[in-house]
Amino acid sequence: MTAPLLRPRHDPSDQARFARSAAAAQGSGLRTEDFADWLAGRRLAHRFSVDRIPFAELDGWSFDEASGNLGHRSGRFFTVEGLHVSTGEGPFREWHQPIIKQPEVGILGLLVKEFDGVLHVLMQAKMEPGNRNLLQLSPTVQATRSNYTKVHKGSDVRYIEYFTQPGRGRVLADSLQSEHGSWFFRKSNRNMIVEAVGEVPPHEDFCWLTFGQIGELLHLDNVVNMDARTVLSCAPLGGGERDGSALLPDGELLSWFTAERSRHEVRVRRTALGSLPGWRRGADAIDREDGRYFSVVAVGVQAGSREVASWSQPLFEPCGLGVTAFLLRRIGGVPHLLAHARVEGGFLDTVELGPTVQYTPENYAHLAKEDRPPFLDLVLAADPGRIRYEAVHSEEGGRFLNAESRYLLVEVDETEVPLDPPPGYAWVTPGQLTWLVRHGHYLNVQGRTLLACLNATAVRG
Repeated sequence: MTAPLLRPRHDPSDQARFARSAAAAQGSGLRTEDFADWLAGRRLAHRFSVDRIPFAELDGWSFDEASGNLGHRSGRFFTVEGLHVSTGEGPFREWHQPIIKQPEVGILGLLVKEFDGVLHVLMQAKMEPGNRNLLQLSPTVQATRSNYTKVHKGSDVRYIEYFTQPGRGRVLADSLQSEHGSWFFRKSNRNMIVEAVGEVPPHEDFCWLTFGQIGELLHLDNVVNMDARTVLSCAPLGGGERDGSALLPDGELLSWFTAERSRHEVRVRRTALGSLPGWRRGADAIDREDGRYFSVVAVGVQAGSREVASWSQPLFEPCGLGVTAFLLRRIGGVPHLLAHARVEGGFLDTVELGPTVQYTPENYAHLAKEDRPPFLDLVLAADPGRIRYEAVHSEEGGRFLNAESRYLLVEVDETEVPLDPPPGYAWVTPGQLTWLVRHGHYLNVQGRTLLACLNATAVRG
């Protein structure tokens, strides 16, 4: 009887290969200084337009007569329903809101390949109707199951076979990660990094870039989209092994996080969209009576480079620019980030780790000082000399319209935030977040964006 073939549990060279790519300011493909012209060229190569329309002009979408829920005639894609959330703490312990229910798991995939001994990533210039500038840099594959099984009867999703067919590539990272818990109901995507086997056929809407080049582009506003950022955070770029030093050892960190999940009592119930208290439906928007948070609107889309050239759909449009930030402290010479065990109504579990601050300031301007979100005012008043990273990034442009956040890393000292932070907060190292993000539903999508941005700075180690 032949003995089973055992293999190493992990390839120790992978981390070095990713690090080498992250250090490569130029690659064998598109030069960084030529990227803006290339993206502009892709924008001119196709016709793109997005127009607001009334709900009555949505093609294939309608409101259910009984519940008022908004859905597609195919029964696929997604529905807009109501949600009732109650929690045990905070100034807002109960609320009602619209929520996107999209139960299928999509694929967000980065295809990588070595050129001249350096890993390169195949990135796509992808149009999304909700992006303010429409065209941004996306993963190689960014597709819902409805997309890549062609429910829309459109063209094939390019390169999908590398992520669905065994043998087409070597999997380097693969985890289920949440989407925006404030706007999606228990939505997950499969975040994958796959190394291609054999030649990869080129396409004019795609380009090869090193991780270092993408890191440079992450410093620019509205260039690298949300789906690319979340997969980039899963790359083993170093610091994720359990051999470093931290204020909280890994066992204590997991125990703290498990206790946070256990102590929060979050009751979530799906309800009818047509009967949400405090919300009103007009001809072209569903919004709150006080004008805060977000609206549900409808758009008609023309996109020459997509699998379907034209369609219409609902989108969520937030009210105002978000502010999302990690506070950064060097503790014993080691960078630490102040993470927040954050409750969001759409999470699969009660909480996920998020940034220190994740709010739209205008929504809280009316509150008394004691009810304002912790650390928000500290971030808003930060000395520019303390800001280690800053850029405006779009959120998910396939479901949200003009949803942008100002992402920051703000360095603080012991006089501003103590080593023993308030309940619900903990100091964690970037390496610990890299370790946790290899598993699903620990770090929320905003936290993963900032982890990807942190990887592009000099403050990580």
